[in-house]
Amino acid sequence: MSAAEAPVTQGGDAARGPVRPGGLLDVLGVASVVLDTTGRIVLWSPQAEELFGYSAHEALGQYAARLMVHERHIELVGKLFADVMRTGQSWAGGFPIKHKDGSTRLVEFRNMRLLDDRGDVYALGLAADQSTVRRLEQDVALSERMVEQSPSGLAVLDPQLRFVSVNPALERINGLPAADHVGRPLAEVLPLLATEPLEAEARQVLRTGVPVIDRPVVGRTSADPEQDHTWSMSLYRLEDALGNVLGVAASVMDITEQHRASVEAETARRRLAVIADASARIGTTLELDRTACELADVAVPELADVAAVDLLDTVVEGRRSTLGPTEPAVIRALAVRPQDDSEAVRAADLPGATARYEPDRLVTECVRSAEAVLVPHVKDEDLPRIARSPEAAGLLGRAGLHSYLAVPLIARGEVLGALDLKRTRNPAPFDEEDVLLARELAARAAVQIDNARWYQNARNTALTLQRSLLPSHPPVTTGLEVASRYQPAGATSEVGGDWFDVIPLEGGRTALVVGDVMGSGISAAATMGRLRTATTTLAPLGLDPALLLEHLDKTTSALDHSIATCVYAVHDPHLRQCQIANAGHLPPARVRPGRPPELLDLPTGVPLGVGGIEFSTVTVDFAPGDELVFYTDGLVETRCHSLDERLDFLLSLLDDPARPLEETCDLLLRTLHHPDNHDDVALLIARAQELP
Repeated sequence: MSAAEAPVTQGGDAARGPVRPGGLLDVLGVASVVLDTTGRIVLWSPQAEELFGYSAHEALGQYAARLMVHERHIELVGKLFADVMRTGQSWAGGFPIKHKDGSTRLVEFRNMRLLDDRGDVYALGLAADQSTVRRLEQDVALSERMVEQSPSGLAVLDPQLRFVSVNPALERINGLPAADHVGRPLAEVLPLLATEPLEAEARQVLRTGVPVIDRPVVGRTSADPEQDHTWSMSLYRLEDALGNVLGVAASVMDITEQHRASVEAETARRRLAVIADASARIGTTLELDRTACELADVAVPELADVAAVDLLDTVVEGRRSTLGPTEPAVIRALAVRPQDDSEAVRAADLPGATARYEPDRLVTECVRSAEAVLVPHVKDEDLPRIARSPEAAGLLGRAGLHSYLAVPLIARGEVLGALDLKRTRNPAPFDEEDVLLARELAARAAVQIDNARWYQNARNTALTLQRSLLPSHPPVTTGLEVASRYQPAGATSEVGGDWFDVIPLEGGRTALVVGDVMGSGISAAATMGRLRTATTTLAPLGLDPALLLEHLDKTTSALDHSIATCVYAVHDPHLRQCQIANAGHLPPARVRPGRPPELLDLPTGVPLGVGGIEFSTVTVDFAPGDELVFYTDGLVETRCHSLDERLDFLLSLLDDPARPLEETCDLLLRTLHHPDNHDDVALLIARAQELP
């Protein structure tokens, strides 16, 4: 055993008196035999009985050589015995002995001369089975070599958790020689490490015998005081053959590189998971605000505690924007997460609001340079450059903002705005890995935001065009009360080509029109405008409704293969009738007091633009108090109900002929227009009145 491994006497053991014996001698089974000068056995231990097979009664008084040695070895044994007795020098070695059962076995001997107080001389022989001795020697040699050459740090601590021995690997890990370990507690040897939890676990192992396996420990030692390391530590209770607790064995392996690789792999896995989540969640619609909210939702809490998505105001309006070094950034906030009432959230701009950020602000620097801006550790002097105002800076300070990151939103080579990230609760500062992840999120989201931006601009253009082509208020006509609604398509779909019209005619008559151009966008809106113009031009000619639809059919056929459906009706208050023709449109509903609502039974006809088929005119009664309800398919169609079900539902809502028409319009839109039906709705209700 090396000096570094030499056991240390536990302080106070001598004062305590006898302690429990160890078990090594019991494992060896050392036999004691005492011979007098003639070679006769005078003392015979129980272990000798077990080793040689003879009881004390059989052995005492016998010549040891004749009892225990084969005849051919008696002369040699006699010489060895005589040399020990004459010279007083001990002899040790292995020798074959004869067992009582007749077998021969090798025994390891230690022979020495004894002298009693009367001057009498004796010979003491200590013997053990050589195979047992060799096995223990091999075990010790193996243990020594493994301890010395192990790449893992190994240590033995006594029951008071003081170092007893350490191997060279642990010397290197701790940066101290073995001599500076021995006899000292953990806290003295490892002052840079938090040793209290380790000592608590070691005491638990001493008390219970349950080992601690692969417990990660992070900290620093004198070997590398400037850098954190990660070790895997295991603790085992040491006991001898009799169960005496000798202390604790510790195994320490430096796994810094593996831990770093594991952290990097986990970071990469997390990044991929966030990116995959972003790909699935961002851009589910073409609604600009919702797309921005989806980006903010992905960023919180995975990447930040507070996330804001801001666009340059000029970009929202559809114009390119470049900032000079001294120009401020006018930014429109689109989304802020989380949606709580924390001070950090209150410091952010409200969604929909615009704010002016001076040239020295970090978000201005971000959108001007098209580069990420990172402040890992925010100081008080950084807050004014992050916040839009001194009041907002105070809110951020009270919220505990300690790390800040802004990355630009860039799509198709244009800077749209910035993704603004703050950490107040997460104690870790933003690092380069976070910058990479934020850039990836921003790059993916920017394309979706740009698509939504262009779509919204195009949709607003089409909607403006469409609204400009529709009547703002139906004109007052003879014998009719009229109410109407136009509801554009939802933000996830383009503007459609639905329209309605109320056209006063000669003789107190009124033309009522509802139509739907197939398709969407500016093209559909433009086609709708041309058909409405054609209708308002043809209606004053007093044409039969079927003939008027034939003219519209020819007009539609000339408009780049456009197709539209249309219902055209002419109300005559004097005849109390309506003449109606249908071009592939849904039938109007008629409501009469005292009778159930009904769908008019009209020939369906074909849509405008198909050509070659004549239309039919049907005359229906329309007395004062009666109502006609014209609508487009966006009001009643859904993906999960049949059209017949929806039309029955429409009729069920028309149960009160006395209800004000405006209220009826609101009721139908509120109740029938299904959220998943992203289509325009045109609604026109006419109620016949008594002539003055």
